[in-house]
Amino acid sequence: MAVYLGARPRSMVAPGIADPSMLPRRRVRGAVRARRQSGRLGLVLGAIVVAFLLAFFSLVQTVRVTATGYDVDQLLAQRDQLNAQEQELLSDLNRLGREPAIRKQAIDLGLAPLADPLIVRAR
Repeated sequence: MAVYLGARPRSMVAPGIADPSMLPRRRVRGAVRARRQSGRLGLVLGAIVVAFLLAFFSLVQTVRVTATGYDVDQLLAQRDQLNAQEQELLSDLNRLGREPAIRKQAIDLGLAPLADPLIVRAR
């Protein structure tokens, strides 16, 4: 007895007639019936799009880190400049806040030095 591909078992009740309830209906897609396989073009294009999105995300992160580093460098330079300006102002205040400098500025502005103080005795 030969067994063929796709052969179905016979019914024991009537050997010549196959039982229709025992025959499951196979559903075959149109592409398989026409012997066409689905192309992998969509899968390849999807993989390329995902790869480009990941590369773009990486590039954005790199640019963000670089911009942050640039901002930090600018802020450090500005802080150094402000510290130097603070030191300069403190030295000017120390120099100009002393008595000889104040007396010279008053004379330059046309003010005369005060006379000796007048002491009034109480009666």
